[in-house]
Amino acid sequence: MRPHHHARKLLAAGVALVATATLLGPVPAGAGDVRAAAVWQPTPGTTWQWEIVGQVREPFLDVTMYDIDLTDAVPATTVVPVPGFGSVTWPAGENAGIVDRLHAAGKVVVCYLDTGAWESYEPDAALFPGTPGWRSGDPATDVILRTTGWDEEYWLDIRRSQWGRFAPILWARFDLAKSIGCDGVEPDQNNPYGNNPGPQIPLADEKAWYLEVAAQAHARGLSVGMKNGVEVTDDDTAAAFDWNLNEECFFYEECDDLNAFGDAGKAVFQTEYTVDWVERNPAYANPATLAASGEFCADARRRGYSTLVKNEVPDAVFVTC
Repeated sequence: MRPHHHARKLLAAGVALVATATLLGPVPAGAGDVRAAAVWQPTPGTTWQWEIVGQVREPFLDVTMYDIDLTDAVPATTVVPVPGFGSVTWPAGENAGIVDRLHAAGKVVVCYLDTGAWESYEPDAALFPGTPGWRSGDPATDVILRTTGWDEEYWLDIRRSQWGRFAPILWARFDLAKSIGCDGVEPDQNNPYGNNPGPQIPLADEKAWYLEVAAQAHARGLSVGMKNGVEVTDDDTAAAFDWNLNEECFFYEECDDLNAFGDAGKAVFQTEYTVDWVERNPAYANPATLAASGEFCADARRRGYSTLVKNEVPDAVFVTC
């Protein structure tokens, strides 16, 4: 299965930093599910906008939740400690101040980040051991595996035996999200199974990684969604996560695999992309035409999904079901 997610533009070399920086204190890793009562747990049908590329359009839409890019939302230069690895300096993003503005407008803010892939352009990239492409083929050397299919992005080796070699770097991203005011996180690219990452990632390890991601987010008081991973979606993962975010379950005929979230009364934020549907009908290049086509919107409403029809790079354009 082709992995889906956005292709964020590369950070420009030589980004200018402001003179002062916020320094975060360490956040305990936490163990198990310590979900706080205040963690956002949306119900089916919750409205949303998914806008993780470019400047977030204002004025804001009349929706409950905005899902935006974490790196772009950093308000000012921020130094984040990474236990055992040093620290990372995150520069102010192109949407600096957006979290506060969204909160002032009454929106829930979810921040997008990768927890299952390495991106060459992120400020913490140099902390990961290995080189892109799994060139050594040696798990003792590399945790950066083969390309996900997106520019400068590679799967991480999420086999349980490898976690200690890179996981604290990713949990520090959760610390950053918490520090800038994100109410929740959308952790991406945790589903290498079947995507030829290099070494075979056992399904048991993929599921365990998803559960660890949820636990680490909850340890920081963050709401967390399960992104894709239909092959390991079950009662356990539905209980561990607060909501689900799925790409193209109608196109790939996988929506029944998400039933555990619906059965648990949890929201499923769902997207279908014009770029794939246009292969079946050229008229579907228009999101409004695709939404009105009868292909899936009635079924989405029946299932209680919060479905958007979008371009493949989730920008400001969308049509709701």
